[in-house]
Amino acid sequence: MVAIITGDIINSDRYAASEWMDILKSYLGLQGKTPSDWEIYRGDEFQIRTTPERALSMAIQIKALIKSIKNLDVRMGIGLGSETFVGSSVSQSNGTAYQRSGRIFETLKEQKLNLAIVTGQADKDDTLNLMLKLALNFMDDWSTVSAQMVSLTLAKPEASQQEVADQLKIKQSAVSQRLKRARMDLVLDLLAYYNDNLKHIKA
Repeated sequence: MVAIITGDIINSDRYAASEWMDILKSYLGLQGKTPSDWEIYRGDEFQIRTTPERALSMAIQIKALIKSIKNLDVRMGIGLGSETFVGSSVSQSNGTAYQRSGRIFETLKEQKLNLAIVTGQADKDDTLNLMLKLALNFMDDWSTVSAQMVSLTLAKPEASQQEVADQLKIKQSAVSQRLKRARMDLVLDLLAYYNDNLKHIKA
């Protein structure tokens, strides 16, 4: 089973591509090789191949990175499933994971949603997407400061608040406040819930 993330940048026309593209490419470059594992195309759309275990945390990390730039956001559809054809690039490969990701992504704008998932198991999809919808209530409203804090925490989950404070040259109490405002505890709960449910999802 693989996971495919299909996405695009919201409000990308307000900025020069270099302002967000370098951030996205830098992150994706650490996750795999282009174009076999990830690809950016049509200016502001992208597709990523990853594992089901990493898919949601990767999507939230990308959201946090993009939202660290004022007025930008990202829309993503995650599909879990099989991979039946491996092309020269991720966008030319195929399988149920690719089809599910592409189809759910195409519905997001109309649904006014920025993140959704399809696993192929309707009962799991309903529950996971309800959880995502509730989480988007605060994730869509992250300030640039909150988004930066989420990004740092997901990138270095073992780092203490003091280490993060030293990196940002702020007080530890300020880190604590920013994490609270970002609802980081709920983000981690959501990721734990997702990973627990993965055990019951089959390709």
